[in-house]
Amino acid sequence: MKPIMLPALAHSFLPRSALAYAPGLLLAAALASFSLPGHAEVPTVRIETRALVPFVVAEATIEAVQQSTLAAQMPGRILALAVDAGDRVSKGQVLVRIDPAEAAAAVAAAEAGIAQAQTGLANARSEYARARSLVERKFLSQSALDGARTQFEAAEAQLGAARAQREQVATVRGYAEVRSPLDGVVAARHIEAGEMAQPGRNLLTIYDPAQMRAVVDLAPQRLAELGGGPLRASVELPASGRTIEATAVTVLPAADARTHTVRVRVELPAGTADVLPGSFARVHFQGQPAAAGAGFDVSSAASGASPSGTPTAASAAGPIVIPAAAVLRRGELTAVYAADGQGGFMLRQIRLGRTLPGGDAVEVLSGLTGDETLALDPVQAGIQARTAAAAR
Repeated sequence: MKPIMLPALAHSFLPRSALAYAPGLLLAAALASFSLPGHAEVPTVRIETRALVPFVVAEATIEAVQQSTLAAQMPGRILALAVDAGDRVSKGQVLVRIDPAEAAAAVAAAEAGIAQAQTGLANARSEYARARSLVERKFLSQSALDGARTQFEAAEAQLGAARAQREQVATVRGYAEVRSPLDGVVAARHIEAGEMAQPGRNLLTIYDPAQMRAVVDLAPQRLAELGGGPLRASVELPASGRTIEATAVTVLPAADARTHTVRVRVELPAGTADVLPGSFARVHFQGQPAAAGAGFDVSSAASGASPSGTPTAASAAGPIVIPAAAVLRRGELTAVYAADGQGGFMLRQIRLGRTLPGGDAVEVLSGLTGDETLALDPVQAGIQARTAAAAR
C-alpha cells in the first residue's frame, strides 16, 4: 500500500481566512490517500509545527469618532426643532430655537445698569473736579480731595462692571439658537417642542458617519498574548456579514480602575457605509508571529510519546494546528486517526485549544507530536481500522 502524493493540495485544508491569520503556518507537507482492498481511499494530511500568528477575538461596540451631545445653555421654552432623529445636518445649521424673552429682559436690565453707572460716573467726575479746585484755593482739605477721587474711581469701576454684565447677557441671548458643530446625522432627539430647556439639559445627539471605530475592553493578559509589536485587526460585523480590515489600532495607555481592562480603539476605513454607532461587532486582533522552536529531541519524536507516555504538543516546538475535518468527536471523546506506518490507522485521543478564524483549523494542545499523518475522513479511517483489526 503506497501513498499517492498530491502536492497541489498541500494546503487545501486551511481556508484563506486561516492563512491570513497565520501567513507563516505551513502545516501540511503533503496529502496522500490510504486504502485497503475493497475500501474507499482515505485522504490524509501530514502535519508539521510552524510559527503561528497569535490572535485574540473580542466583542466590541461601534462608535463614532466624532459625536456631540448638544445641551441647552440658557433657560427658556423650546420654540422650534428643525430636525429629528435620522436627519442629516451641516455644520453651523440652526437646529433648535429657544425662547429668548428672559435673555432679552436681562439685556434690557444690563443696558439700564450701564446708563445708571454712566450718570454716577459723570456726577463723581464733577465732584472730583470741584474738590480739586477748592484745594488749590485752600478752601478744602487734602483728605476731602482724596475722598472725591475715590468716589470717581469707584464710579469708573461700576461702569466697567455694568458693561461686562451687558456682554454676558448678550452672549446668553445668543444661546437661543443651537447650531450644529459638525456635518453628520442626528442620532437622537432628547426634547420636544414646547418643553422647558434648562442649562445642561440634553437636546440632540449628532455624529459623523464618515469616521467610525470599534472599541474593545481587553484584559492586560489577553493583550500580552499578542506580543509587544504593532497590532493588526479586522472588524467582523455579524449584522451584515462583512469583515473590514482596520486602518489603525490604538491601545490607550491606562486601565480602568473598576474593571482592570484596557480600552483599545480600532479605526475603520473612512467612508465605511451602513455602520451604526452602538452596534455589535467582533474584533480579530493579530500580533507578531512567534519564532518556531526546535521541536522534540530525536528519541521523543521517534517514539511519539512524552515521558508520561502520552504524546504532547510541546510549546518549545510551537503550536500544532490540524484541519478540523480530521477531528472525531464521540460524546466526551475527541480524537484523530493517525497513520500507523503499516498502511492502517490508529485512534489517538487529543485535547483541542483555539479554533482558527474560519473554523477549518484547530490548535492541538496535547496528544500529537506534530509529525503525524492524519486521516481527513475519520469515519472511513475508523471503518478501515476495525476491518484490519478483525482480519488479524
